[in-house]
Order: sequence, then C-alpha cells, then structure tokens
Amino acid sequence: MAKDVEGQVGEYQPKDYQDPPPAPLIDADELTQWSLYRAVIAEFIATLLFLYITVLTVIGYKSQVDPNPCGGVGILGIAWAFGGMIFVLVYCTAGISGGHAVLYMAAQCLGAICGCGLVKAFQKSYYTRYGGGANELADGYNKGTGLGAEIIGTFVLVYTVFSATDPKRNARDSHVPVLAPLPIGFAVFMVHLATIPVTGTGINPARSFGAAVIYNQDKAWDDHWMFWVGPFIGAAIAAFYHQYILRAGAIKALGSFRSSSNN
Repeated sequence: MAKDVEGQVGEYQPKDYQDPPPAPLIDADELTQWSLYRAVIAEFIATLLFLYITVLTVIGYKSQVDPNPCGGVGILGIAWAFGGMIFVLVYCTAGISGGHAVLYMAAQCLGAICGCGLVKAFQKSYYTRYGGGANELADGYNKGTGLGAEIIGTFVLVYTVFSATDPKRNARDSHVPVLAPLPIGFAVFMVHLATIPVTGTGINPARSFGAAVIYNQDKAWDDHWMFWVGPFIGAAIAAFYHQYILRAGAIKALGSFRSSSNN
C-alpha cells in the first residue's frame, strides 16, 4: 500500500488514511441535533469532575503539609492527579464531544465553576486558607516567566493531542498501537511537574477561570490574564507546527499552487 510522500511536490500520492473534515467554529444546523447537547453535557460533567478531583487534591496536600512538611502527596501526586484525570476523562468522552467548539468552551467554564464550588462546599474550612486551587504566579517569578511557562506547557499538551489523534500517524505507525488518552494524560502530568512551582499550572483557561471565580481573590485575578493568553498562544504555535511543519501543509499548498499555475 502506497504512502503519502510529502517531498514529491505536485505529484499525486494515494493516501492510506483519511483526514476528518474541518469542523466549523459555529454550525447553526448542529443546534437542532441532540448529539451537540449530549457533547456539551459531557464536556460540562468532565470538567466538573476534573476540577473537583484535582482541586481537592491540591487543597488536601496543602492541608497535610501545613502541620507536617513531609506529609501529603507532594507535587508528584498533584501532577498524577491532573494527568490521571485527563487520561480517564479523555478516554471516556473523546468519542462523544471529540474536542472543542464555542458551546464546549462555555460548558467547560461552567463545569469548572461548579466543580470548584463543590470543593468549597465540602472543604469550606480549608478552601480559602489553602488557595482554592487557583492559579497564581509564584513569588520570585516575573510575569514574563509565568507567561512563558504557560505558552510552552500548552504547546507540549496541544502538540501531544495532535500527534496522538493524527489519522496519518495512526496509519503510518499502525504497528505501534497508541491509546490516545495515555500520551495526553502523560503530557499533562509532565507539564505539571515542570510548572506547578511557577504558576500552579494552568494550560487550560477553563480550569483557571473556574478556580478564580470561586476563590475570588485579588492575586488570582491580577495574574489571571496569563492563563488565557499563554494557552491560546501555545495552542496556536502547536497547531501551526503540527500542520505546516510536521504534516508539511505549507509544502502541499505550494505544490497545489504550482500545479494550478502550470495548467
């Protein structure tokens, strides 16, 4: 079976994979379909559970460290909580919602608020005292460092998502089976290990927004902008790198232009 060869510009090569059609950011026809609302509900519940488990882990760790510096799960345990929950939730919901759209983003933000609200309700005595799981720039770091940490962390995550779900890679490396949620969860785990000491690790605007809304302290809101700007920049760079460098989108576009010019 022939493979898609990137280097042969302008020559047709049969593909042994099928790219999914591009999804519109807003599709009015979807508003009448139950599948959309099922996906929105799935995103809401998944984000609620994600914030509930992870923020509860962070607060539990801080409450145990307070009287006993050697107690608690440590940064390693917090990173595992975030990475493990992403693995579980991507595995459970990827086939339902599959990604992001405008309504998904709104559902995630609402789910994050509700998840943090549950944590505050169940751990009211500890919630505010131990930071509410809100993302803040740590002492000793400037805002540029924090923004850079969020950009690079999000790049790692989004790059991993693209690689793990790329139909071309799945066809090319079919001899190496990859369960997509596994590398995605590990990417989240590794990024948290690296950036928890800097920003607490956002790399997900909905996660940072939900925690900031319920915690609602000045420091969290003052630093909040970097947990939106950083992930959007990092995700955009990852998308460009994956599509135009690794998948040679720019070369393909140039080849199509040359072919049409020669006709």
